[in-house]
Amino acid sequence: MASPAPPSSLNRPGAGVGPNVFRSDYDRILALIPPQAQVLDLGCGDGQLLRRLTHERNAQACGVELNEENVIRCVEQGLSAYQSNIDEGLAEYPDGAFDFVILNQTLQVLTRPREVMLEMLRVGRYGVVSFPNFAHWRIRLSFLSRGRMPKSDVLPFSWYDTPNIHLCTMLDFFDLCAQEGIEVIHGEYLIGGHWRMGTLAQRSANVLAASGLFVITRPTPAR
Repeated sequence: MASPAPPSSLNRPGAGVGPNVFRSDYDRILALIPPQAQVLDLGCGDGQLLRRLTHERNAQACGVELNEENVIRCVEQGLSAYQSNIDEGLAEYPDGAFDFVILNQTLQVLTRPREVMLEMLRVGRYGVVSFPNFAHWRIRLSFLSRGRMPKSDVLPFSWYDTPNIHLCTMLDFFDLCAQEGIEVIHGEYLIGGHWRMGTLAQRSANVLAASGLFVITRPTPAR
């Protein structure tokens, strides 16, 4: 089977992962978003998730996308999308403007992932973040047995054409959240081709999960 073509834009859903992964993410993300929520989709690509949020959840959803052609595709579908580089921040949006801000399989292609996560939680009450797990056992085994940069269904690119510049593990992500005072209130893990939740899944995720999906927030300061 031929490898997926390299992405034309860094800021779109699934930019650095295999195509089947972010499609399965969509169903899980939709289940997390309540009807009529105010949603901002960062790196909305050609609007696949944005369209489903609008039609299936009746969400008041808009997207931010770097690639001009993708923005045009969104607008042609009647979706609300704007061209901008999310690595440069979200200054155009006021504090607390959204219920949910989504960063789907895009964290690893960002130049400033930490700053983007903080901006998400400035403009939104909750953030939904998903990313591939670089500590997955297949990747570890590939390093040990082949001594080369690994490829997988989740991370299908060669070292010279990958858009992924800040790959991390589940433990790295939790460390960053703890460092920045970010609370992880929900976690799901792609293990054996199925999204799984619960304590057992979390305990084994750093080794067994190919990808993770989290809801994050910043606790309200006590008065």
